[in-house]
Amino acid sequence: MVEVNRRPVPKVPALRGRTVVSLFFEDSTRTRLSFETAAKRLSADTMTFSVSTSSVNKGESLRDTVETITDMGVDAFVVRHKSAGIPWQISEWTTAAVVNAGDGWHQHPTQALVDCFTVREARGCERFDGLTLTIVGDIKHSRVARSNIAAFSMLGAKIVLVAPPTLLPPDVAHWPVAVSHSLDEVISRTDILYMLRLQSERMAQGHVPNLREYSERFGLDARRLAMLPSDAVVMHPGPMNRGVEMLIDPSALPNSLIHRQVANG
Repeated sequence: MVEVNRRPVPKVPALRGRTVVSLFFEDSTRTRLSFETAAKRLSADTMTFSVSTSSVNKGESLRDTVETITDMGVDAFVVRHKSAGIPWQISEWTTAAVVNAGDGWHQHPTQALVDCFTVREARGCERFDGLTLTIVGDIKHSRVARSNIAAFSMLGAKIVLVAPPTLLPPDVAHWPVAVSHSLDEVISRTDILYMLRLQSERMAQGHVPNLREYSERFGLDARRLAMLPSDAVVMHPGPMNRGVEMLIDPSALPNSLIHRQVANG
């Protein structure tokens, strides 16, 4: 897609005659539009499923919805759902291809693929041996963190998770990662600093005492930016909470890959 996007007219006939359906049961801007843009630039026909105006509101089951759309002759589903495992379940009900665009707290594999590609592109390397990926924030509820841990580990990176104990999974001791509760302690040994959004509902659930304290301990500000190695990069999957985990304008960061992540998918 990078090569296609760089063309004067970014369109090729690779998927001409194919139909791709966006089946999103959660709100999304970047991921949904990214897939729709990619499908259109590959010349596919696209359909967007709207939950609010569908027969789901009349009691239609997910299986019946999938089978109905499949009967229309579609070729692929791009699925996002709040429940883990739904994309796999849908693949059991359809002959079309199924792409997981995020399922609950479980996985977000396409985000991990984009992130790995972006780091490869920026650093000019195939593998990440000797590099340290530091993921900061709400690890417990993050499908992006889980997918990136798997992908970056596979490519040789060391993974460090930074979060308060309340935002770490209970089984994190069995993960192939190191854990810290202090960003200041690890930031100077970081090659890839990956900031995660603190979801507002975590405040109501008591996972953090208040936003100010969270930002002071885990936010990226000018002081911490100065502690990063000069060749380290900063990433964020979006959407970001400015003033919470990002206390500086990311567009002003000389080492930010955030816009590149979006451009790459």
